[in-house]
Amino acid sequence: MPLSIFGFQALWSPYLIGVILFLTVVYFLVTVKWRKSFKVSEPLKKSEAIYFVLAMISLYIVIGSPVDLLSHILFTMHMVQMALLLLLVPILIIKGIPWWIWRIVVNAPIVKTVFKIFTQPVVAVFAFALMFSLYHLPSIFDTIKTNETLHAIFTIILFLSAFFMTWPLMNKNIEGQPQMKSLYKIAYIIANAVLVTPACALIIFAGQPVYATYYDGDTWLKAMELCVPLGTLAGLNLAGPELFFPGNMTTLGDQQTGGVLMKIIQEIIFGIILWKVFRAWWKEEHVKSEDEINEKALKDFQTLKQSQ
Repeated sequence: MPLSIFGFQALWSPYLIGVILFLTVVYFLVTVKWRKSFKVSEPLKKSEAIYFVLAMISLYIVIGSPVDLLSHILFTMHMVQMALLLLLVPILIIKGIPWWIWRIVVNAPIVKTVFKIFTQPVVAVFAFALMFSLYHLPSIFDTIKTNETLHAIFTIILFLSAFFMTWPLMNKNIEGQPQMKSLYKIAYIIANAVLVTPACALIIFAGQPVYATYYDGDTWLKAMELCVPLGTLAGLNLAGPELFFPGNMTTLGDQQTGGVLMKIIQEIIFGIILWKVFRAWWKEEHVKSEDEINEKALKDFQTLKQSQ
């Protein structure tokens, strides 16, 4: 059955397009046209602009395009949505906003205290793992998915926990913000991957479907109200999400595939970050070794010269 039956608004979220365009315009006004109004600033780098635009495009794809509608039909798409929203978008946002803007933001009243607490590596990594695990507990998940207010609140909190988890890895050149050494970043990335694994394992190895919003027709229809206008949904005669399953996929197969894809995407993103961090650490150690060798050679030469 085609997704077009749900209508243009459910498929493309036109209001979100307006929000994304507004944020993009404000970004370029602040970083280019109004930049000289700030005491400390730098010209916008091409890489920063690209990262921010990619962040906005990714954000729209994840929560505004048909991907969002599919995430209410297929658990597989829900997990892909979560992986991209929580693991990719925060990286793009952090790297896309210039350091001098971040310095203003993180030093603002209240925000400074929040950052100081929740960007501490130990707090950040455990808070994200806890929020992700709680979100995917069946009873909590079904409650959130069928209540628009709870869904919005919990999604924002979960995204913020992902942002704080990403911050220690990505922030640079921001006065007052602690910088993790490369070796600690490697351990931090591994800890993140390990702590999220139990939640994914429970989803993958469950012997039966555990989320009513994906196997119970009535609960699923109630969850669909979060992304499909009531008028449109009322005019459709739908029994459950199985009508939209590709091929011979079952509800259990959909659930297991979602858990596997979440881990794969996580490992790819963390793997790329780990490779970059390891390369930076290797360069630091190599330069350090060369400096030590040069320093020792200079001392030996000075000693030899004095002995003569």
